[in-house]
Amino acid sequence: MARLTGRKTAWLAATIMLWSGMNLAWAEEPDWTNYAMLLERHVSPGSIDGTAVNLVSYPSIKADPLFSNITQQLAHYPQENLSNHEERLAFYINAYNILAIKMVTDHWPLKSIKDAGSLFTAVWDKPAGVLSGHTVTLGEIEHEILRPMGDPRIHMAIVCASISCPDLSRSVYRATTIDRQLDTQTRHFLDNKEKGLRIEANGIRVSHIFDWFEDDFAAQGGVMKFISQYRKSLPSSSPLKANLPYNWQLNYRDDS
Repeated sequence: MARLTGRKTAWLAATIMLWSGMNLAWAEEPDWTNYAMLLERHVSPGSIDGTAVNLVSYPSIKADPLFSNITQQLAHYPQENLSNHEERLAFYINAYNILAIKMVTDHWPLKSIKDAGSLFTAVWDKPAGVLSGHTVTLGEIEHEILRPMGDPRIHMAIVCASISCPDLSRSVYRATTIDRQLDTQTRHFLDNKEKGLRIEANGIRVSHIFDWFEDDFAAQGGVMKFISQYRKSLPSSSPLKANLPYNWQLNYRDDS
């Protein structure tokens, strides 16, 4: 990840300080009405190459005035309005997913979100948009804000616009329902044998996500124990390998 500027470091530090227990009586989540409408209009279940996936119509989103309104809302929303863990978790998951979509629409057309990067700068380290008055990258939201919150289920909720990513939820994440939503997302991902979890004769294969972020599951007792909460009756003696093929092709719905 690219080195943070002093100003951005201060902003991220301020964000983390808000997690430490500050409680503002007037705090409230953003009004996610436009985002909910956008998801309903432009995201639908389907499949690509035999993999079930929620498909996203990126050209339609790019042309929809709602999307510009949503990104402007993120740009100006005061982060100090978020007073508790649930509000912050829902907000930054939504923000990541919105800005991942923006990364694709800003560079449209492309076959993979990784194509928006370059030889010298991975897409995760490129400016993705403005969040609460500060330009951020997807990597900063994921690694500097969401992962330190200590809930590994985020990896089943933030979506990198790819077939093998967890599905982009068609429902907005909200503070009042975030715990149930993350459980549902995790269970849904692990039920997908093409990209989440597959039982084979010689063992259990799971997404590379569980390898890339293995340390995040340590507090849950490790990857296998975490997975066992959502997939019952797994063969306990079977070796677990995080090596399912990862398809970086866009989760794209062609409406033309």
